[in-house]
Amino acid sequence: MLEFGQKPAADQADLIRDTTEATFMQDVIEASKDVPVIVDFWAPWCGPCKTLGPALEAAVTAARGKVRMVKVNVDENQMIAAQLRIQSIPTVYAFWQGRPVDGFQGAIQGSEIKAFVDKLSGLAGDGGLGEAIEAAEAMLAEGDVAGAAETFAAILEEEPENAAAYGGLVRAHLALDQQDQAQALLSSAPASIAHSAEVEAARAQLDLARQAVSAGPVTELLNEVLAHPDNHQARFDLALALHASGKVEGAVEELLELFRRDRDWNDGAAKAQLFTIFDSLKPNDPIAQKGRRKLSSMIFA
Repeated sequence: MLEFGQKPAADQADLIRDTTEATFMQDVIEASKDVPVIVDFWAPWCGPCKTLGPALEAAVTAARGKVRMVKVNVDENQMIAAQLRIQSIPTVYAFWQGRPVDGFQGAIQGSEIKAFVDKLSGLAGDGGLGEAIEAAEAMLAEGDVAGAAETFAAILEEEPENAAAYGGLVRAHLALDQQDQAQALLSSAPASIAHSAEVEAARAQLDLARQAVSAGPVTELLNEVLAHPDNHQARFDLALALHASGKVEGAVEELLELFRRDRDWNDGAAKAQLFTIFDSLKPNDPIAQKGRRKLSSMIFA
C-alpha cells in the first residue's frame, strides 16, 4: 500500500498513548511538529474522565492518523500538571507545532468532541492525499490506467469517503473497459459522497460509455444529417457517434443545433444529453464552459 504521510489507523499504540514527565517532550512537543496532539489530563478517581477519555479515543481513532492523543495521569505526573496550570480535571489541551492551540475543561458532548477533533485534523492538511490524487490523475491522463487505479484504491484505503479518489477509481475502471465494476462502485458509493461532483461526473461518463456501444458510424450519420437537416434522430445519433470517437466538442455542437431546431424533441433529449456530457467533464473544461454558455443563451433567448 502507498504511504501518504499518515500513520495507519490500526496502529493504536502510536495514535493513543500514556506519557510521563520523562517522555512528555517527545510524546507531545516534538510529536506535535508533525501532527496535532491532544493531551488528556485525567485521574483514576475522576468520574467525568471515565466518560470523556474513551470518547476522545474513539474520535482520535476515527481520524485515521490525522491527530494523536496522549494521556497524562495527574496523580503520577504532578510536575506536568503544575507547569500547565491544570486546576481541574478533565482538562484537554491540543498542541500543534510545539504550542497549545486549543482546549477545554470538563466533559463535553459527543458532537462537540467530534467537532474538536475534526478542527484539529485540518491543521496538518490531508497527509499528502491531495498530491497522491494529482499523481493518479496524471497516470490516468498518460495512459497508465492500472497504476492510476492502484493509486486511487490506496487513497481510498486511507480515506474511504474521498470523493475525488472514488470518482477517479470509477473512471479508471471505465478506461479499462470494465463497466460492470464501475457500476458496482457507483452503486456502493458511501452516502456522504454518492452525489458529489466527482462521483456524479464518473456516473455521467459511465452513461456515455454505455451509449457509445450502440453509436453508429460517423460518416454515414453525417451524410444523413447533411442530406436531411431536420432528421433529429440522425443528428442525435451523430452526436453520440462523435462523442464515442472522442470528438466531444463536435458532439456538443450537434446537440446544441438540435436544441436550437427543436428543444422539445424526444422530451428534451438534446438538453438532457448536453447536461450528461457537461457533468462528465471538469467544471473548468473549456468545452463545458462554452457549451453551457451557448445553451443558456438559447434557453433564455
